[in-house]
Amino acid sequence: MSGKNLAMITARGGSKRIPRKNIKEFCGKPIIAYTIEAAKSSGVFEEIMVSTDDEEIARTARLLGANVPFFRSAENSGDYASTDDVIMEVLRAYQKAGREFDAFCCLYPTAPFLSGRRLREAMELLKEADSVMPVVPFSYPPQRGLVINDRGYVERQFPEYANARSQDLPKIYHDCGQFYACRTDAFLQAQTTDVPRLLPLILTDLEVQDIDTPEDWTLAEMKYRLLHGENI
Repeated sequence: MSGKNLAMITARGGSKRIPRKNIKEFCGKPIIAYTIEAAKSSGVFEEIMVSTDDEEIARTARLLGANVPFFRSAENSGDYASTDDVIMEVLRAYQKAGREFDAFCCLYPTAPFLSGRRLREAMELLKEADSVMPVVPFSYPPQRGLVINDRGYVERQFPEYANARSQDLPKIYHDCGQFYACRTDAFLQAQTTDVPRLLPLILTDLEVQDIDTPEDWTLAEMKYRLLHGENI
């Protein structure tokens, strides 16, 4: 998308399951470095900033070439602050400083498989939409999912699909948890990136990995090294 674009990376200091997660070393460098590098290599952002409440994260971000023009408020640094809350705070702070952006991309700091090419594609898609979300198809049809009932037995969540062939079921996707691109005016009106004119950017399984637990972290490093021809 042409015009002034902002990349904002959300990286608060608190992380309970993986301490210091947003700057923890991942395959030789702080994990936030991969997000910053992807934003820089995309060549589509006028400003690349990190929203954080943490001094160490701010120092790391600046060393890696991102800006930290202000610190995140305590209100939006807790466990219950939403991504939309953080986006709104960032946009309002820039407005107060006299800076306006036509569009923005909110990136997560734990996305080592993100690429500048994908960010360029997302911002290009904004020419046809108000928001863009990277998605990936579930590897197994959720319609065939199982649950364990209160007696401890396995049962089908959706028994009506018990005999359906996987290839006959509609493909269902999930959020990749990497970034959200959005037109600023659409966000300010809806106060969310989840707007009606939301286009998907479909990624492959090789580009996506949840990193929420220490086990996820280990798998992600193994996957990254394999994809980059490194020994594990």
